[in-house]
Amino acid sequence: MRDDNTSDISSPSLTLPHGGDLAAAEAQYGPPQQGWIDLSTGINPIPYPVGNIEAEAFSRLPEKPALDDLRLSALDYYAAPSLESVVAAPGTQALIQWLPKLRPRSRVCVISPTYAEHAHAWRQAGHEVLVATSPDQAPEDTEVLVVVNPNNPDGVRHAPGALLETGRRLASRGGWLIVDEAFADVTPDLGLSAYCQQDGVIILRSFGKFFGLAGLRLGFALSNPEMAGRLNRALGPWAVSGPACDIGARALLDEAWIEQTRETLATGMRRLEALLVDNGLKLAGGTDLFIAARSDQAGALHGHLAQNGIWTRVFPDHGNWVRFGQPGLPEHWRCLETALETWRD
Repeated sequence: MRDDNTSDISSPSLTLPHGGDLAAAEAQYGPPQQGWIDLSTGINPIPYPVGNIEAEAFSRLPEKPALDDLRLSALDYYAAPSLESVVAAPGTQALIQWLPKLRPRSRVCVISPTYAEHAHAWRQAGHEVLVATSPDQAPEDTEVLVVVNPNNPDGVRHAPGALLETGRRLASRGGWLIVDEAFADVTPDLGLSAYCQQDGVIILRSFGKFFGLAGLRLGFALSNPEMAGRLNRALGPWAVSGPACDIGARALLDEAWIEQTRETLATGMRRLEALLVDNGLKLAGGTDLFIAARSDQAGALHGHLAQNGIWTRVFPDHGNWVRFGQPGLPEHWRCLETALETWRD
């Protein structure tokens, strides 16, 4: 179906609603006495320990060896076929905004509901943007298909083989398949990085969500070398900071931390799911980094939690959804448990 939201959006994309906007939370509800517990983003609440960073990482422009080390670590972690396929960027948001500028006006289908910036970026660049609920519902004349896998905010998964076949069909007429795997670190079997050199396939990977370091601003695109080269030229020199090169190169190779974190997040999500169900909510879907729950009083629940210093995410187009990230600290779990119990009472 056609996306009817065709109004001209001339202001920066930061005006779109996103998780993590504690300034908006505080403007509406005031500052909580104990500070905010931010469950609105789906970011790992227990971040990778950055350790000591050499002062030169801050005082000098990042040099090629540092960027090469980062890309080599990404090559290993994502199991990409070649270093020439790996593009490092200051967050996947930068890639989402650049990709629409790298092709002529096209008919773009975004599988929705999903991360709003995809449709927004393509529309802002002058493309025709449609939405569909699944790849097989995309119009036959689609030239660019955007899929988030697993999807945000409902965790819907798309079979990798089916996506690759869709990518082949698009490539046969010069099209692109863009797969945003921002949350795939917790479901590595869904990842298509090993096939990123297939014509027309572009994979986006977020670093900040699974590693809990969203403020570092680091992400990757994985594609064939020709597209990777175009993206690198678009991003320009020194797109990734020295600290991001240092931390990212270490974190992506820290297999022990990665394995333990996947186990910890899986355990935490089982606990969160049980807590929500026990308090009368129905689960709409998610990943080990977030869960969307349904309630006929979603807006009131969101407000009640905010009044208790807990910030969640609601969705105007899905008025009965509330999305929860995982609490990190024991006291955050206790606050959420107490707030839900008082809501239930």
